Amino acid sequence: MGKFRSPLLRWYSRKLLMRDFRVLSVLLLAGCASPQPAMSPLSTASVSARLETQPVASVDDAADDPAIWRNAAYPAQSLIVGTDKRAGIHVYDLQGRQVSFTPSPRLNNVDLRDVGGSIGVLVAASDRQDLAQAQMAMFRLDTDTKGLVPLGSIAVGAGEAYGMCLWQRASDKALFGFVVLKDGRIDQIAIDTNGAVPTGKRVRSLKLGTQSEGCVVDDRTGILYVAEEDVGLWQFDASPDGSTIPTAIAKADGNEIVMDAEGVALAPSGSDGGYVVVSSQGDNAYALYKLPEAKYVGRFRINDGKVDGVQETDGIELMLGDFGSDFPSGLLVVQDGDNRPATQNFKLVSWADVVAAFGWAKH
Repeated sequence: MGKFRSPLLRWYSRKLLMRDFRVLSVLLLAGCASPQPAMSPLSTASVSARLETQPVASVDDAADDPAIWRNAAYPAQSLIVGTDKRAGIHVYDLQGRQVSFTPSPRLNNVDLRDVGGSIGVLVAASDRQDLAQAQMAMFRLDTDTKGLVPLGSIAVGAGEAYGMCLWQRASDKALFGFVVLKDGRIDQIAIDTNGAVPTGKRVRSLKLGTQSEGCVVDDRTGILYVAEEDVGLWQFDASPDGSTIPTAIAKADGNEIVMDAEGVALAPSGSDGGYVVVSSQGDNAYALYKLPEAKYVGRFRINDGKVDGVQETDGIELMLGDFGSDFPSGLLVVQDGDNRPATQNFKLVSWADVVAAFGWAKH
């Protein structure tokens, strides 16, 4: 897909100045502290994206997090929902074309579930319009018109909403939202979708020590995975009456993950197998951990190919299954933080290409 050629000089200057400042900081700190490694020493596989979305309209750091709705009847007609945290929320088709846009400034992370009933596909996003009081913005995805219908918001609690993910419990289909506050607190919200407008209440809070954002919940096992940006990947029991003590999975120590640890996604297989994927933003890579033991198995980058490569990824989403000829066994969608000369966008990667890059016979 061709790029939009607007110069965006102010954005480029800002990016260059930030990078120059980081280099200068490392030089000044040499001899008094060990700087974060620029690249992981571990072997890193390479894939390329098959397609990309149209760039978002906003400049600077704007595109953030994607979610995927799979059309089971016509997989190639599935949809991608992606946030522009300065302007609103986009819906794209699998060719990367924008099919709708809903203005709603300061939305950050997004997730969705098919809850049935009058709502159908529920889309929820962390809402930062009030930095002192976190909310979840709620929408219905109209899969016929490919547009989003606003359904109001659910109050979460004091703090700045940052990350967000949904969990639909396998045993009874109860729905929960996890809102990751910028200071590392994680509020769990029980969501009621029986009415025309979703409602919710906080049922407990969890806590990590520092700034956190990316999260995902395994609907099968009830495990919540959260990325603490400068520390690493953790897991919690997602049950409202479960333990609030986190278990460390991986450190952002410059090896498997180079900080920041950002987006988190799942490739489930069987009752508890598959992979957890984490964005290693510091060296433009993605680390994979094999389930159920969450054991490190490898890392990869998305380099130039049919479309340009990917840098500085924030949010990611992954869904296995048939999505048509371009994505026959699964679709990985990642935010591209440096899509010059255009503004930021999302890249679409075939899971089959990731599997092939590691030489795995199957996912």
